[in-house]
Amino acid sequence: MNDIVLIAIREEAPALAELSHVFCTGVGKVNAAITAARLIEKYRPKRVWNFGTAGGITVGSGIHRCTHFVQRDMDVGPLGFSPGQTPYEEQITLILGEGGLICSSGDSFVTDPTLKIPADLVDMEAYALAKACAGTGTEFACYKFISDRADDGSSSEWSANVHRGELSYLAILKEHGLA
Repeated sequence: MNDIVLIAIREEAPALAELSHVFCTGVGKVNAAITAARLIEKYRPKRVWNFGTAGGITVGSGIHRCTHFVQRDMDVGPLGFSPGQTPYEEQITLILGEGGLICSSGDSFVTDPTLKIPADLVDMEAYALAKACAGTGTEFACYKFISDRADDGSSSEWSANVHRGELSYLAILKEHGLA
């Protein structure tokens, strides 16, 4: 397979999830990293695509390409590291392309849009997927659909909108001859 597609959960794209080159990672950075590593090792794809939902920080709606990735919940400031910095790694932001937005990933559902780390949108998997791709030299294409405003109404907004990005995901894949 030249291209594989990763979504966190089937509910984000039920029809897309039926395609043979689409895989669900599960929620969170650990599940995403493990699944990406296994699939990259098994299929040796040229490119990994990631689609899914995100809370909007500087963007309010629609689908957005992400090319910069940070860990929102890496917080080891007492040890002298900057917010988002993995200890003993210089790079805080993974940059995998130009012109896209900053996606901040963490293992928490954001309900307060004031963050210590710069972000245009927030999710729970993209940083881990980007890191797995960067570590294996695999191209990474990431598109997130804004499902909520990352505020105190996020959980109900996300529940109502979790599936609404699917038509956009399919359009992007069709544009690249993959659906």
